[in-house]
Amino acid sequence: MAVSGKKASKQFSSSTTSMASDEDLQIYCQPCDEEGPRLPAHGYCTDCKEHLCKNCFTAHKVSRLSKHHTLQDATNMPKVLQQPSTSIHTGQSDVLTTPCLKHPQEMIKFYCNDHKKLLCSVCVTLEHQATSCKVDYIPDISGDIIDSKQYQDILKTLNHTSDQFQQMVEDVKNMTNKSNSSLKDALAAIKKFRQEINQRLDELERQAEDAAKGIEQENNKHLKAAETTYEDITKSLKTSSDNIKQLNTSKQANKLFMELKLAEKTIQNVEGKTQQLLSYDIKEHNFRSNDVILNFLKTEKSLGTLSHKTFHKECQSVQIKSRQTSHARKISVETSKDEYICYITGMTLLTPGLLIITDYNNDAVKMVDISSQSVSDQLQLDDIPWDITTVTSTELAVTLPDKQTIQFISISSNKLIKKHTVKVDGECYGISCYQGKLVVSFLNPAKLQIFDMNGTILTTIDGKNIFKYPWYITCNRSSIYVSDWDMKTVTRLNWQGDVIGSYSGMSDPRGMSLSDDGTVFVCDWERNVIEEISGDCSTGKVVLQDLKRPWAVCWCGETKKLYYSCNALDAKYDNFIHIYKLS
Repeated sequence: MAVSGKKASKQFSSSTTSMASDEDLQIYCQPCDEEGPRLPAHGYCTDCKEHLCKNCFTAHKVSRLSKHHTLQDATNMPKVLQQPSTSIHTGQSDVLTTPCLKHPQEMIKFYCNDHKKLLCSVCVTLEHQATSCKVDYIPDISGDIIDSKQYQDILKTLNHTSDQFQQMVEDVKNMTNKSNSSLKDALAAIKKFRQEINQRLDELERQAEDAAKGIEQENNKHLKAAETTYEDITKSLKTSSDNIKQLNTSKQANKLFMELKLAEKTIQNVEGKTQQLLSYDIKEHNFRSNDVILNFLKTEKSLGTLSHKTFHKECQSVQIKSRQTSHARKISVETSKDEYICYITGMTLLTPGLLIITDYNNDAVKMVDISSQSVSDQLQLDDIPWDITTVTSTELAVTLPDKQTIQFISISSNKLIKKHTVKVDGECYGISCYQGKLVVSFLNPAKLQIFDMNGTILTTIDGKNIFKYPWYITCNRSSIYVSDWDMKTVTRLNWQGDVIGSYSGMSDPRGMSLSDDGTVFVCDWERNVIEEISGDCSTGKVVLQDLKRPWAVCWCGETKKLYYSCNALDAKYDNFIHIYKLS
């Protein structure tokens, strides 16, 4: 089989070489001429610039690496031998020399758009077939990577991630100092209480001190680990940033492309380490004396207890700033496929220019192009959808409450494509994704469940005495927010299912969206307003009023725009996505 880039044999080294005999005037298969018997040419590949025998010509059409090449038959092929092209990318200063981790003898040359992986030819053949994956040859797609938006965005994200991690370590340090300080106060209280009783309490006092010092040692150990982790990650991020800058400066597009993809993985790893770092509960301690010990000193076995409250590492009380609002425009989402008036119950931003919405009445998911102000694609579902969330940059998840199913949808070439489904054990409504975990709200009975991407239930939170109709849900690193139109509340829980806040200043809360600074935008359908509440659910402020039954809402931090839908049973409102600029 012909392989692009092979050199012609010496006797066919030039298209202008004079042939000494009739045999030499015959055009032969160049690949076979190098490694096997000389066979007459049956055709020609314009990409490889090689003449091919019948077997090589046939194989060339089915090989994954050459099936898209342009072939010419014997009638149309060049009648003189052509010089093979060494590379269509000879202007690039770098070459593909990075070995594959799975197959060290092979170089990375391809990129799978579906799995976001760098691949060698063996990976492509064994794991990423054309029938299931969209694979590109790196030199074919890396031409515009130098000084590209992706290059700028990755650098910006690397720097932002480094700053965020530094701030987190500072927060942990401050909380540790406060925790240690509270322990000292508790120990002082223990000593004061100790003075009121006799020498027999010496042993119990030492036990209490040892317990407190043990906690302090664990705190300091965690702080030291956090600082060490930060130093390691900072070095890694800086190395990645420096490499990206150097490769960009030296115009090494292939290596820059791969380095950027590796940087994306590094950023994801940093986020995972951040979660691990913050999983350690740092507590504030105080001492509560045991008064019974004064009367029953001989029978009591403890001097008292160290009670605590956990520091919340995110969503502390935030003063909601005043915002300037202006109506930007509205976009019609009605299409020729629709049978009924639109009822937009869910929406999520895939990119600042691409909004994905669920149309309950028309059993559809629609892709809205913000720049063209139109629906660019519509996917019909098997049943009515309710809410939608972004899972990855190319994947979405939609709840189908009547079918008790979560439908996964991918996006390829600006088209919505149905993928797999996950069956759940209830009427699923609200859905939100954070770092590979799906949080879903249910009715009849009311509850929350946390899933991994395979549909495995990680946590179930019983909604008894908490929710009645938890229609919508949104989440971040430390909090899960649930809007309940019957309870007239927005409830905040931690990821263990404990209620840690509640806002009851609304009449009929519906759709929600988190802002970039941790506040929550909530549609109040009955009051015709959109309200912004603080991350700890302590305060709220109306940001948009005199609306027409606002239902679903979505915030774009990059453009500072708020998108919302209406359910007024009136086509002049419900068939549109309404956009406001908030600053």
